Amino acid sequence: MRLRNLAAGLTALVLFSTGAHARAVADLYSKQERQLSFDSCAELFPSATPIKTATVPASMKPLALCSDHFAVLYSQTSKTPLVVVERLNAAKLKDAKGEERTNQFYADPRIPKAGRAELSDYRAQHMDRGHQSPAADAPNAHAMAQSFALSNMVPQDPTHNRKIWSKVEADVRKFALRAGGDVYVFTGPLFDEGYRTIGANKVWVPTRLFKLVYDASSGRAWAYVLPNAETRIQKPMDYATFVKSTGLKLLGNLPVSGSVGRG
Repeated sequence: MRLRNLAAGLTALVLFSTGAHARAVADLYSKQERQLSFDSCAELFPSATPIKTATVPASMKPLALCSDHFAVLYSQTSKTPLVVVERLNAAKLKDAKGEERTNQFYADPRIPKAGRAELSDYRAQHMDRGHQSPAADAPNAHAMAQSFALSNMVPQDPTHNRKIWSKVEADVRKFALRAGGDVYVFTGPLFDEGYRTIGANKVWVPTRLFKLVYDASSGRAWAYVLPNAETRIQKPMDYATFVKSTGLKLLGNLPVSGSVGRG
């Protein structure tokens, strides 16, 4: 009898803990951030002009997701972000320095269950849950917590994530710290022919990842496009080469006057 009561008590505790966690995760997002629109975070995009979900093929089932510090153009088909946009500047990055990393990953409650990745999809897969908006960019504890949503993650080769991509992220932060104003960063996966999937929800594994940097004050833009594998860092490419390599015209009609290291 005591064992039965103990088992019942433990079950109730697990259910209570699960429910409390779900409520805590839901509370991370404001009413506006639960609207599945870029209206509440347009300022994170250059010229406050968000990417239009209508430009994404309907087969990818796109969603617009706002967080405090970044915006996600998400696909319910790939179960990953397609593009994550940040607006960085020296003030934000100084606030981010020393912010404690939480490592509390979670499925994004704003996305219908049929269209999202779950924590179980990444278990025993030998893949990292790779941040697209880095945790190290988060300027406060709330933004840090939001950065661990799986809607901000792609399956990433562990060596690539922890070494090469980490260096790319650090280099972008260094530039933004010394830039004269806002620096917009677009990060996302590329799925070339032959990509694979992981988990019961068939989360797409990128073949390549990109990071496009746009310095609004100088008009310069450059990008890194690297295989999702153990590799060497490569020199950044100019915007025209990025567009040709990926097919993505993420800057629209914004003026681009040069690349990194060139005026």
